[in-house]
Amino acid sequence: MQNPYLPYKATIKSVKQETPDVKTFQLEPCNFEYMPGQFLELSILGIGEAPISITSSATRKILEISVKLMGQVTGALHELEAGDSVWIRGAYGNGFPLERFEGKEIVFVGGGIGLAPLRSLINYLIDKKNFKKIYILYGARTPDDLVFKDEFDVWNKIKNVELHVTVDKGTDDWKGNVGVVGALLKKINIAPDAVSVVCGPPIMIHFVVKDLKSLNFSDDRIISTMERMMKCGIGKCGHCNIGEKYVCIDGPVFTLGDMKGNREFKI
Repeated sequence: MQNPYLPYKATIKSVKQETPDVKTFQLEPCNFEYMPGQFLELSILGIGEAPISITSSATRKILEISVKLMGQVTGALHELEAGDSVWIRGAYGNGFPLERFEGKEIVFVGGGIGLAPLRSLINYLIDKKNFKKIYILYGARTPDDLVFKDEFDVWNKIKNVELHVTVDKGTDDWKGNVGVVGALLKKINIAPDAVSVVCGPPIMIHFVVKDLKSLNFSDDRIISTMERMMKCGIGKCGHCNIGEKYVCIDGPVFTLGDMKGNREFKI
């Protein structure tokens, strides 16, 4: 029986600077299988291990993670270059409920680095071509904090994909929207049975969920991801429990209905 805590070596194939504090790393592991919404545990020898969302789609035969500079592990990772090695294990978590998106309109609402796990699902659905329409509503603090900017034009050119971007604070050369990301909901015409997927800072999720509820989204049509320090990834250590839920195995993807009765989860 394979030891679930035993990571294996992966090589960094490329590094891309997305923002001043976010980099996207393409990895070359052996036989790494995953689905949108899952995460991996990444370790750097002598430094530590951290859970990282997967931002690529397996439909494209690549493995990518987009990592914000935040602590010891991410700081050490940001110092590495193409050709260097890291250690990974996984994939872990439940992933997004793909069957719920078939033939539907999907409203993605992302804030900052929260677009990373959404990108995995967005590109997966685009490649599978089994959706009715995709709206991507994305916001960041400033234009410099927007991730995946080179994909904006690609998404906009795809049939039945509509992208809207905003920033909290514009610059002299910024010609786009300025304001909170939830305000972008007013710019789109949403079908009554549309499904929304939300990911970003907790305060952003809080207000976006309120906006969606005001548009008559039912609890089972609001899907979000949650963040906790998922140290083991397999429901053993207890670091990621929220009431009766373990984010690493019950999540990290939840519907609003899944979490509404939990005393530690408040909208």
